[in-house]
Amino acid sequence: MNTLSYKTISANKETVNKKWVVVDATDQVLGRLGSKVAKILRGKYKPNFTPHVDCGDNVIIVNADKVKMTGNKWNEKIYLRYTGYPGGQREMTPAQLMAKPNGCDRLLRRVVKGMLPKGPLGAKLLNNLYVYAGNEHKHQAQNPEAIDINSFK
Repeated sequence: MNTLSYKTISANKETVNKKWVVVDATDQVLGRLGSKVAKILRGKYKPNFTPHVDCGDNVIIVNADKVKMTGNKWNEKIYLRYTGYPGGQREMTPAQLMAKPNGCDRLLRRVVKGMLPKGPLGAKLLNNLYVYAGNEHKHQAQNPEAIDINSFK
């Protein structure tokens, strides 16, 4: 067997084929939805996945306000942030976060951000995520393809 005839194909910005997909978050568990969306954003379901390149799809999440959490996590899970001042550690539950304006967008972005790589690539990938509380979105011109998130592993 001639091993010199095989070459590893590495994707770059010009060769990447990005699509637009719509994911319906109705009655989906938050963490499982977040991990699958992070994999789609990263491009892990594609055969030409390259770790250091943005080769994932653009994801539109609709009905984000209808997402579920198992157990009593709506009130018992705590998200921490720090203001930068002494004694400035603040905590918030997912229920409090959802009650704020744009709460479902902030909650889903926080969940997905934790599952993406840290650094400039992760920040760029997070910009490919669009979250909407209702059923309507403003990306009809991109002809997004509706996918069933339950069909992904």
